[in-house]
Formats: sequence, structure tokens, C-alpha cells
Amino acid sequence: MKALMGRNAIITGASLGLGFEIAKEYIAEGANVLLCARNKCDLADAETELRALAASDQMVFSISADVSKPADVETVIATSIALFRSIDILVNNAGVYGPKGTVEDVDWDDWIAAIEINLYGSVLMCRGIVPHMKAKGYGKIVQISGGGATNPLPRLSAYATSKAAVIRFAETLAEELREANVDVNAIAPGALATRMTDEVISAGPLKVGEAFYTKMVEVKQGGGAPISEGARLAVYLGSSESDGLTGKLISALWDPWLNFRDYLDDLEGSDIYTIRRITARDRGKTWENGE
Repeated sequence: MKALMGRNAIITGASLGLGFEIAKEYIAEGANVLLCARNKCDLADAETELRALAASDQMVFSISADVSKPADVETVIATSIALFRSIDILVNNAGVYGPKGTVEDVDWDDWIAAIEINLYGSVLMCRGIVPHMKAKGYGKIVQISGGGATNPLPRLSAYATSKAAVIRFAETLAEELREANVDVNAIAPGALATRMTDEVISAGPLKVGEAFYTKMVEVKQGGGAPISEGARLAVYLGSSESDGLTGKLISALWDPWLNFRDYLDDLEGSDIYTIRRITARDRGKTWENGE
């Protein structure tokens, strides 16, 4: 049986890149999907292509929206519930790199806009769908992370800041919803060769830094991490196979998520696959206070 047969999902940022790939995998696994993105032309093309892949009894819809705007989010949530009656999965994929350059040089409005899309957009979508999921006593929220969540990214400060905040929000929301049977997890998909990679390369090393520019060029030339792995993990986290797994940041490439069912008891209540502070003792240092 298909992993998402009969399940209904909202996928933001679904017109291109990883969001589109997730939507494609969701349809292949039997889900009905509502696609959400800002660009109407790209979204229409995505809907046409995905409908051609869907079975005759599957529903594929799209709605143009900016997830950083509360009114747009309210429309997305209301429309999805009206179409599907019940929403089982929310995939928060919409995101941008934002301004590139040192924090004192970048445009402040652009910096704030990146926070609004990456962080506020995720929070707003969750705020909108959580009451519905709590009422039905079940749900899956899947957040797409990025390299900025676990590593500093000089010259991409808005992106790094927002992605780190998104992960801590997901961990916190997971605790709020643990008793409601709503699982909240995040995906680290790896360095993907998408339009966002092209954006960094176009900006050049002076704006994004020589190291990150070189890395993105290598990603582009080498094809990047397999985008299908992130999409497959999104399927797993939206399916009943992951029931009870919550509050985790999972690498699509490096973590043994296909075997998590065998380790749920170990993972529950553990800080494995979470963001935590590293102390001196964690690194074998025995420093005393004042030294």
C-alpha cells in the first residue's frame, strides 16, 4: 500500500526545487495536495505537471500566496480545509536566502523580509493549521531546514538566523503538541543544486564570501545532494511509519531514518537529532570556573 494513500497535504514553496519534488513524491504515494507558492506562473506550470502524474481519484490544487502575510495564510488554510475537509500534513518548504553581504552592508528591509518568509511564514502556517490538527487528534508538520540551522553562514545572516530559529520553533511546537498526537519534525536535505544555488553563484564571492561561493560552484558542478532523498524523507515524516517521532532535525543523507521505527523508545525524550549547547566537558575539557 502506498505510504500516503488518502492523506491530504499542504506544501508551501511547491512550484520549484525541493518543494516540487516533495509534491511529486507525495502524489506518487497517494496523497492529495494543495500547492502553495508566490509566483503564479511557476505555480500553474507545477500544478499542470503534477496533475498529469496523479491518479484519476487524486486531487491536486494550487493557490498563489505569500506565507509571510497573515491574510494569505488564512486563505490557504481555509481553502485547503474546504477542498479536502481534513488536513493531515503540512510541509513548510517556502524559503529564501535573503540579502547577501555583511550584516552592516545589506539592505535592512531585505533582511527583515527574509525573516518574515523563512521564520514568520513557517510559524503562521503552523498557527493556522494546528487548531484543525488538534481537533482531529492527529497531524504531521514537516519543516525544511537549511545549512544555516546548525552552522554559521557569514554574509547570509538573515538566512542563518531564520533557519536556526525555525528549528527551535519546531522543537518547541513538538512539545506543545506531543499530547495532541501531532508530530513536528525538520529535514536537513543537504546542499541541493537548485535555483537558490544559482542565486548564490550569481551574487559572486565578494557578496557571499569566497568559501561559500566555491562550495556552491562545486555543488552546481557535481549536481548536489540527491533531491529525491529529501523528498523521500518528507514522505516518511508524513506517513504513519513515523508516528511518535517528534521534535527532531533529521538529515536526509546521513541519518538512518528508514530504521527509526526500531529506535523510537531511544529517541523519545532524547536530545539525539536536536540542537543543543556544547559545553567544555562535552569536548573532554575539565576547565574550572574562573580559568
